[in-house]
Amino acid sequence: MTDELRVVGRDHPIADAALKVSGALVYATDMRLPRMLYAKLLLSPIAHGRVAHIDATEALALPGVVAVFSHENAPQRLYSRYRLLPDQDCPEDEPLFAETVRFAGDRVAAVVAEGLDIAAAAVRLLRVQYEELPAVLTAEEALREGAIPIHPGGNLLSEFEHAAGERPEARGNEVTVTVATSLPRAHHAALEPHSCIADCDASGKLTMWSPTQSVFGARTVVADLLGLSYSQVRVIKVPMGGSFGGKQEFTLEPVTAFMAMTLRRPVRLALEREECISSTMVRGASTSTVRVTADPAGVLKDLEVDTLFDAGAYGTSSIDYVDMMTKKLTRLYRVPQYRHHCRVVYTTTPVAGGCRAWGAVDITAPMEIAMDRLAGRLGMDPVELRLKNLVEPFDRELLTGAELGDARIRECLVRGAEAFRWDERVQQDPGRGRYRRGVGVACGAHKNGMLSDTFPDFSTMTLKMNEDGSVALGASLHEVGCGAVTAMRLIVAEELGIEPEMVSVTEADSDLTPYDFGCYGSRVTYVCGAAARQTAVALKERLLEVAAVLMGRPVAELCFRGGRIEAASAPGEGLAPAEAVMAAKTVLHEDVSVQSTHQATSNPGAYSAQFAEVVVDTWTGLTRVTDFLAVGDVGRAINRAMVVGQYQGAVQMGIGFALCEEVGLDTAGRVVPGGFKQYHVVNTPDMPDVKVILVEHDGDDGPYGAKSVGEISVVPTVPAVVNAVNRALGTSLSDLPLTPAKVVAALR
Repeated sequence: MTDELRVVGRDHPIADAALKVSGALVYATDMRLPRMLYAKLLLSPIAHGRVAHIDATEALALPGVVAVFSHENAPQRLYSRYRLLPDQDCPEDEPLFAETVRFAGDRVAAVVAEGLDIAAAAVRLLRVQYEELPAVLTAEEALREGAIPIHPGGNLLSEFEHAAGERPEARGNEVTVTVATSLPRAHHAALEPHSCIADCDASGKLTMWSPTQSVFGARTVVADLLGLSYSQVRVIKVPMGGSFGGKQEFTLEPVTAFMAMTLRRPVRLALEREECISSTMVRGASTSTVRVTADPAGVLKDLEVDTLFDAGAYGTSSIDYVDMMTKKLTRLYRVPQYRHHCRVVYTTTPVAGGCRAWGAVDITAPMEIAMDRLAGRLGMDPVELRLKNLVEPFDRELLTGAELGDARIRECLVRGAEAFRWDERVQQDPGRGRYRRGVGVACGAHKNGMLSDTFPDFSTMTLKMNEDGSVALGASLHEVGCGAVTAMRLIVAEELGIEPEMVSVTEADSDLTPYDFGCYGSRVTYVCGAAARQTAVALKERLLEVAAVLMGRPVAELCFRGGRIEAASAPGEGLAPAEAVMAAKTVLHEDVSVQSTHQATSNPGAYSAQFAEVVVDTWTGLTRVTDFLAVGDVGRAINRAMVVGQYQGAVQMGIGFALCEEVGLDTAGRVVPGGFKQYHVVNTPDMPDVKVILVEHDGDDGPYGAKSVGEISVVPTVPAVVNAVNRALGTSLSDLPLTPAKVVAALR
């Protein structure tokens, strides 16, 4: 498929790779501004209580301390750190500093000082008296009669149900399985901890440097909270060392901006790893009970799901997050009737927020574990059962009626089963000794952008050609570390017929770059990439218009040929684009630049089928993934090496979610301390060789047919591993992660 393309579909290095490995890339924590101050937070040591008194006398007496902030001298207006648009409906329930702390890690106070060591020492000198209240540590406990309300109005943040379709009349004996699957809180585990710098100049202009996923969203939240016009707030996206959704909400920006505006000096706030785990956001804990019914042939007849989701101490994105969960399963399976009942609950635990794939992992794991259970009840091969029920290309989703586009999940599953030798390996004896071997399979679906009946997705970009023929793409990109800037560079270079090195690409700056919603919802490649291509096409049209005036020929007679603009009827007569740009400036007194807005017209499904082999040590309960295959419906790989790398990294994250990652709490609701010493991720030596197959085609509206891959790549990994463990052991484990203790307990 890539033969007709010059650069798209090949392997290219990420634009900033050399800067990263050499240590030359400047992150927020590397920045130094004149007269910059350093802030350190005091976080609540208790899960629930009232701050009765704060004594800052000793802290303020420490040389170099500039200020101490708390609820006593900060705005008490409640806000939502998640809000993206000014009129967005989301719970505003969080203060800058808490008078009533609602989780261990809540912001109580901040010290600002001339140096970081001084700020850290001063925080230890703050004396706080708490009136402790009962902690509410689980969603079930929060819903019990008589439970203490965490917020006015009670602990049930939201309850809703989505339903569609009609159950067909039963013919023959139907089989129903009901499986409850629990997923714990998880840390995003980006290499770069959270940080932000803010400065307020003498005119009152507030500027923030942040590794955020939406500069315009951050501007909206901060300006509205502090009573500033949007023109008084500038947010500049700085290099980001990973996010996985952990930096899409504005956790540090509001408090940093307030301190800088109050002190009229630059303020830097950066967290340590343990603070990131306890006080920013986690993937929320959830339990989903799946009840699925099929006829004797394995055709699904009914699907009912009940989800209980722990939002933690503040609402942020939890309602929308759970709402998105309800829309994932009907993108994957054909089912005549679907009902999903959801409850979102406050607890006095770390705040839940957006996490990679936005609910798809949380709901796909329960569904795919249930599908394997159903296959066992039917005496059917798990791949065969899925093939009977997966969506077809250009099906419409049952719940929303949206067209799924050229959905190639069946092709993913068939090609994957063949490459993995599924038919042979699934029949192998897992063994009877200490080590048991098993294989598992799972499928997953996601989306490409945010387009829906209630959200019009679009992106605006500018593009200008320089005097030497190079070009500058002005775009509000939010590179999270996976190569989005490189992808845009390749798309523009492909369309203009120039080398990628001739294309410069900006990241987002709310004062200087055009509006874009940000890095959310797998929209960057599909929506922003389409905008980049459309803008490049517009620049070519502009060049033809300029050349037509300079050459005295109608535009219709001109074309691009061999890197030049020539008359179709007179080969060899014409201009190089750089010559046209120079002549436009010197003869026509015009610049050669364009602005274009791409409006998304579709939101097709993104798909992946994944296969895992595991070996389980029945004495210790330790599980090792020994082989893995990921097959992705990518439409078109813009940068092939980058896409393969995305899948391999996603699989590593998914294996961690399945086997070991969990933000643990003690009985008082405090996060178990220790950072990465206690929060275990899967390290490189523990990884199998992850093989990746890309299913490519031209059936969707992304640039050159491309779909997004950053989120769908992680969706089926968890259940593929869990299903392999259950097949190896003959167990029915569904309480994640599958720690050694849980495995041993199940065997006993």
